[in-house]
Amino acid sequence: MTHLRRLADLWRRCDVVVRDLPLVLLLAVASLLPALHGKGTQVGDLPARPFDAPALVLIALECLPLAVRRRWPAASLALVSLGFALDQLSAYHVFASNAMPIALISAGAHLERHRRVTVVVLSLAYVPLALAVGRLGATERPEGYVVFYLALALAWGTGAWLRSTRAAEAERRRHVAEATRTAERTRIARELHDVVTHHVTAMVVQAEAARYLTAAPDRFDAALSNVADTGRRAITDLRHMLDLLKAPHDTDVGMPSAGGLHTLVERTRQAGQPVDFSEEGTPAESAGSAEFVTYRVVQEALTNALKHARGSPTVVSVRYGEKEISVEVGTGPGIGPGAASPGGSGRGLAGLRERVEALGGEFSADRGPGGGFLVRARIPAGSPS
Repeated sequence: MTHLRRLADLWRRCDVVVRDLPLVLLLAVASLLPALHGKGTQVGDLPARPFDAPALVLIALECLPLAVRRRWPAASLALVSLGFALDQLSAYHVFASNAMPIALISAGAHLERHRRVTVVVLSLAYVPLALAVGRLGATERPEGYVVFYLALALAWGTGAWLRSTRAAEAERRRHVAEATRTAERTRIARELHDVVTHHVTAMVVQAEAARYLTAAPDRFDAALSNVADTGRRAITDLRHMLDLLKAPHDTDVGMPSAGGLHTLVERTRQAGQPVDFSEEGTPAESAGSAEFVTYRVVQEALTNALKHARGSPTVVSVRYGEKEISVEVGTGPGIGPGAASPGGSGRGLAGLRERVEALGGEFSADRGPGGGFLVRARIPAGSPS
């Protein structure tokens, strides 16, 4: 089987002319067999002429052009048509005349330019051929010529259908490739947003707070150290993500999971945001991507809390069930004194909704009952990564 596959691969790598040669040889050899003399395609009903040397020329003229029927379909069709017309006028009716419908199918499938002109020229050329055959004594009735023309038109139409089918398949593949690229770009943008926004927001908040600590050198140094640590973590996470994007398949291996929520909450507290964190249950073994999405939901909610409700109490509640993970993050109203809120585009919440709904869960983000903001997510835990 291995040798057969190698031979098949080698055959596919051959030039298209080489791959079309077997049909040429088969048709030519069959035309030389005495049993097939006079068994070719016929227009009219002229008596078959005995096989002689000029018939060999007609066989070559009708068969050899088929070797280039896909590379030069117009030239192939013209030569085969010429050989076919001479064959009908000389009444040899060689078996090679069956190359005519093959050439028409190939031209209909592979001809790129002047397709309408080709159809018109062939149709006009058929009329004098039919008249000439009739003057030579053919007994075919007019409707027979019409039927034969329709048969040739059907061969061309078959090739045209093959061409349109191939074009439709190519267009479908192009759309699939474009959709895949768009999905990948969206995934990369979402990961960049999640990684960069959280750390940069924390750095902005810490830097803003450090301006008011210049009179307390110890606290000022601690604030700058926190900014530097956050920046280093951002670089580490970015490297993590870039390594992930280089992987041969889409996976969340090596990315943060729900098990890192305690570290995430502690970092947010260091940035100056009071966070009350509660966790119930333990993640199921089959949680898979649900843990990753849980982490991203909490991360984005805490990032928004730093942006828009700085200094306000923030409550994070995560509950692990047998079939799902429930997340709720609520913040108080307002922004802490003496600082401006970094702007937001809303892309983070939209990305979270896509993540959660992709796993078959539910996501909501709206104003809370006390004027703050409340993020809720229900994430099915049966989606392995």
